[in-house]
Amino acid sequence: MIDHLKQELKKGLENYYLNKYNIEISMVVEEPKNASLGDISIPMFSVVKTLRKPMPELVNEAIEVINGFVLPVLDIKSVGAFINLFVDKAQLSVSIINKCLSSGDEFGNSEIGKGKNVTLDYSSPNIAKSFSIGHLRSTMIGNSLKLILRKCGYSTYAINYLGDWGTQFGKMIVAYKKWGNKEEIMSDPIKKLTELYVKFHVEAEKNPELEDEAREAFRKMELADPEYLELWRWIKDESLKESQQIYDLLEIDFDSYNGEAFFNDKMDAVVDELDSKGLLVEDQGAKIVDMGEDMPPALIKRSDGGSLYITRDLAAVFYRKKEYKFDKILYVVGNEQKLHFNQLKKLIDKMGYDFADNVIHVNFGLYLTNGKKASTRKGNVTKLYDVLQTAIKLAYDLINSKNPDLKDKERVAKYVGIAAIVFGDLKNFRGLDVEFNLEQSVKFEGQTGPYLQYTGVRIASILRDKEFDSNNCEAALFEKPHYFELVKMVSQFKSTIEKAAEECAPSVIAKYLLSLAQSFNKFYSLEKINVEDEKIRNTNFALAKSVRIVLNEGLRLLGIQYLDEM
Repeated sequence: MIDHLKQELKKGLENYYLNKYNIEISMVVEEPKNASLGDISIPMFSVVKTLRKPMPELVNEAIEVINGFVLPVLDIKSVGAFINLFVDKAQLSVSIINKCLSSGDEFGNSEIGKGKNVTLDYSSPNIAKSFSIGHLRSTMIGNSLKLILRKCGYSTYAINYLGDWGTQFGKMIVAYKKWGNKEEIMSDPIKKLTELYVKFHVEAEKNPELEDEAREAFRKMELADPEYLELWRWIKDESLKESQQIYDLLEIDFDSYNGEAFFNDKMDAVVDELDSKGLLVEDQGAKIVDMGEDMPPALIKRSDGGSLYITRDLAAVFYRKKEYKFDKILYVVGNEQKLHFNQLKKLIDKMGYDFADNVIHVNFGLYLTNGKKASTRKGNVTKLYDVLQTAIKLAYDLINSKNPDLKDKERVAKYVGIAAIVFGDLKNFRGLDVEFNLEQSVKFEGQTGPYLQYTGVRIASILRDKEFDSNNCEAALFEKPHYFELVKMVSQFKSTIEKAAEECAPSVIAKYLLSLAQSFNKFYSLEKINVEDEKIRNTNFALAKSVRIVLNEGLRLLGIQYLDEM
């Protein structure tokens, strides 16, 4: 509620100046870095600059206004241009803890998205290729954003826009017809199809005419050639089996699996509209839209009549706007697609639609291995399923050595291993490239998902079979710095979630949870929690339970399962 208190002060002062002086002033209400100066600080520079009155006069006026608010403030002091407030820590802390305990997993719920629809496009693997570690970022960032947005009151629609169309399938079909054997492929479909895809590129370097054959094969797909479509459907079905295996393991689902192929019959209308609006021009047989001097032209149709990614994305965004009535649409796609989404937004704008600014590219960096990007065509990819299974096995071995009598070790190991990999990704700011290192990802100490799970398990162990009355607490304990620091951390949960939603950044929550866990473990090292004194024991249990509620819900928002035992 510290954040709530700051918002009340900001809103109250801004309303006061608007009503009295008919002037809008944006007030800054912050927490001083030095706690001895107060709990909340209000710099008055903007007020002096706007109203052009002496600082002492305006400071005294503001203090008088603040004293008129009904807030848990014990003392107000001014130091130069700053008004410093000392809050009633006991009253405020009891209010925060009771709010958390009564709300349970609804604590932190926000209404900033109430009545608004968000469509999310994420994961979106290419069929006929292994689901690699590189796909983890889009999948988990997108899934976390969906959960965060729902927590903020948004209605969400999650789309797995499968890469199931394009010239690469022409390449796959050519490779299959030249070198493939269906019986052999069925022994391990994705592995064998990937080997064929790699072989195509090796052979194409020696024989460039293979690229022409691939384009012709894809053209036959677009012309609905029965033989080629049958091959395509078979490849797609086998690919989806592997992808679903990953989604089941991560416990992720989608509202739609409509991939690129779904929009084949919807592209002509878009091309016709571009043409009717005078935007489409011919360039060496191809159809393009001139995007101006600051951006390359958008290629809408190739000279052979074949469609392109931008054309399908245009058809997709118009379909989604009509079907889902989104207020904004998030594309969780890598940094390298920045130009593509800039072109998409500009095309929407040039076509006269007013929602281009609501098309948001949620970019993220690459997973690198030894400083290099993985490439399917070169055969140097790390399968995500293998990484997850390795992490789960390492977790099992660790749990078995430390707690051999633990029930349901396989289930616990699954969730600990997945937490290690997922949190290892989400704790990083999404825009940065990440060097993938399996050994580092599955460490279970330090800034890791298992560390957060273990902190929650520690609290669960403390509270197991314990009863306490949060209304019979020793409120004076919250005057102690390590008590109040933990309460402040709990109170920041809602504003942290809202910030993560506004910035489309799950890392905001991940870093917050690390700080919360560290604060609790510091508290645990300083205080014996289960003490004889009933009021102190009630206070400690209530505070610990509040931390666990936030830890559990925070992990859920990251797509990580919390545990009761490890």
